Amino acid sequence: MSTDTAARNADPAVRPFHVDIAEEALADLGRRIAAWRPPEREPVDDQSQGVQLAALQDLANHWATQYDWRRCEAKLNALPQFTTEIDGLDVHFIHVRSAQQDALPLIVSHGWPGSVIEQLKIIGPLTDPAGHGGSASDAFDVVIPSLPGYGFSGRPATTGWGPDRIARAWAVLMERLGYTRYVAQGGDWGTAITAAMARQAPEGLLGIHVNFAQMVPLQVLGHIRNGDPAPADLSDSEKRAYEQVTFATFRRGYGIIQGTRPQTIGYSLADTPVGLAAWLLDHDAGTYEHLAKLFAGQPYGAITRDDWLDNTSLYWLTNTPTSAARLYWQQGITGHNFNAPADVSLPAAVTVFPEEYVQAPRSWTEQAYHNLIYFHEAEKGGHFAAWEQPQLFSEELRAAFRTLR
Repeated sequence: MSTDTAARNADPAVRPFHVDIAEEALADLGRRIAAWRPPEREPVDDQSQGVQLAALQDLANHWATQYDWRRCEAKLNALPQFTTEIDGLDVHFIHVRSAQQDALPLIVSHGWPGSVIEQLKIIGPLTDPAGHGGSASDAFDVVIPSLPGYGFSGRPATTGWGPDRIARAWAVLMERLGYTRYVAQGGDWGTAITAAMARQAPEGLLGIHVNFAQMVPLQVLGHIRNGDPAPADLSDSEKRAYEQVTFATFRRGYGIIQGTRPQTIGYSLADTPVGLAAWLLDHDAGTYEHLAKLFAGQPYGAITRDDWLDNTSLYWLTNTPTSAARLYWQQGITGHNFNAPADVSLPAAVTVFPEEYVQAPRSWTEQAYHNLIYFHEAEKGGHFAAWEQPQLFSEELRAAFRTLR
């Protein structure tokens, strides 16, 4: 990674950025994939023990024989990328302005195990809606930062970089870019960051949209913590969410490990790329099933095998699996449950995608987002909705923010 001469001579606050991974690093990655030592096959015929050997063999084979990082590098370098120092840390971001003069500025936050790679497919539909089946009046200027410790952003050397601090950094970023009015969007960790922005209510932030709502009532979270059955008075959609949160709490082992031992697991993630790939695959059951079929040759929305390996390679080539995992530890030491109500009073919009592993009921969402201006249950899509269904996702954002323009 490097900045060129023009960047060094530009405004020191915002520096152009160019991706340039050393050929030696790519050769080392290839050698490590080829030298992968797999364990024996799992003794079950399902994913109950984690990522299945056959799925990982399919991924490793494609990575070793057909994948080309330079294609991803060229795709990134075709976009306007920058870095800027905020609160002592370099922040990398993509910034694409619309040709429409009255475009609404939008900052989009990714999550784990994602990166800016998962947001690339929405840039065109958002900045040029007229060219993607929409109206020019719905255009956005799009800012997509890499979270601290992720991708090309700096790796924090101190603790404290949780959602609240990242949210404050994002407000500085938008001010530095000259935006006096803007909106924010996020999913996964991006949901927590975006909600934190709304609670902080920096000058200029008009409203937010999330696609992974934080909305479980505190009393209900107490029932889940105690292992109690669902309260009898829950509606069908509330009971479904109760069961989904209960399952996610006790079965998503990566969250527990990254929340308590990010350094320990980080040694393995930084040493073996195929092991890292397995770790990133094992996010939620629905996504994993799609990805296993994808590497076996079946389609997964707009996500391709190379798309997923772009993201995996980015983690590897920037050596950020450990620093990315620490965000879970930072959240864990606060004692704050990720699923607790967002407690947002700024205008908020929520889209629920049908394959999301926790599907927010409208009743709980209205309690958590006190000024809910938009709520919609989409027809298709899952946890990585912007990546999997970029056109539908972009249409959701256009509809969600239309009244705030």
